[in-house]
Amino acid sequence: MATCTTPSSSLLLTYTASTVHVQDLTPSILSFKFNNPTFSLYPLVLKASRDRNSGLKWANLCTKRDSKHVVVAAVAAEGATATATAPSKPKKGKAALLLKRDRIRSKRFLEIQKLRENKKEYDLKTAISLLKEMSSTKFVETAEAHFRLNIDPKYNDQQLRATVNLPKGTGQTVKVAVLTQGEKFDEAKNAGADIVGGEDLIEQIKGGFMEFDKLIASPDMMVKVASLGTILGPRGLMPNPKAGTVTPNIPQAIEEFKTGKVEYRADKTGIVHIPFGKVDFSEDDLLENFLAAVKSIETNKPKGAKGVYWKSAHICTSIGPSIKLNTREMLDYKLPSNS
Repeated sequence: MATCTTPSSSLLLTYTASTVHVQDLTPSILSFKFNNPTFSLYPLVLKASRDRNSGLKWANLCTKRDSKHVVVAAVAAEGATATATAPSKPKKGKAALLLKRDRIRSKRFLEIQKLRENKKEYDLKTAISLLKEMSSTKFVETAEAHFRLNIDPKYNDQQLRATVNLPKGTGQTVKVAVLTQGEKFDEAKNAGADIVGGEDLIEQIKGGFMEFDKLIASPDMMVKVASLGTILGPRGLMPNPKAGTVTPNIPQAIEEFKTGKVEYRADKTGIVHIPFGKVDFSEDDLLENFLAAVKSIETNKPKGAKGVYWKSAHICTSIGPSIKLNTREMLDYKLPSNS
């Protein structure tokens, strides 16, 4: 694409390559805004001329359609330009989402957003109190923590994946499925597993059965479970020793996940997202769960992490604004001795 201008006037010509045809252009493409009205020039042709005597060259704009000419858009207005561009493909996925400045928030969100100061770093106790105050929905929201860490998960020595036992639970009912065989089949049933099976359960999962929150497998079943990787992997349900979902002690694993064990991992940007209770929990219970999550992330610090490990920390409700925490105060915070 090239542009030419004439010094005597503010005429600016922007033309496309000769491969662009007139029939491919529409009035919406060759259009521009000047003040309030919108004008459209469609289509114009740039025709070169030359004076045989003086040798001077100039260009004329005409409406003639000829394959030898180049289609252009011309704007004879100061400061205004028109560009002939090919229609862009519709965006998909995250690229189709509105930019932050263009999003329209609900009245409820805008009202509760006024309760906290933007970009201010709150101490942990104040932030938990503010979190409970911000909850104004008809359902009980989940309290979430989001930690930005100084790690790059694309390197093996900077990946973070572990579990944490929340002392006060998650406030959610977890449906546990178990893949095992032999004697452990009855053990799993007696331990309170919601679904227990072997090869039959594997076939059901291949058929689309997903009515469970956690899938635990005994080590002797992993050879058969490997075929479920493409189905369970994207959903985060694939049994893994690091997540505590591949274990010979199935009754203990069931009890832990039923009582508040949470799996977490750093996403590709180095952020860890952890639910640490419900907003109807007491402040002390939320504090205890939150500090347990912080301690677990600190304990499982990747070997390749260098420099300042904690970059930022935020807490929020399921559909509420985030509250930024003072990371130094957060790491030094101690629960009262009577807790």
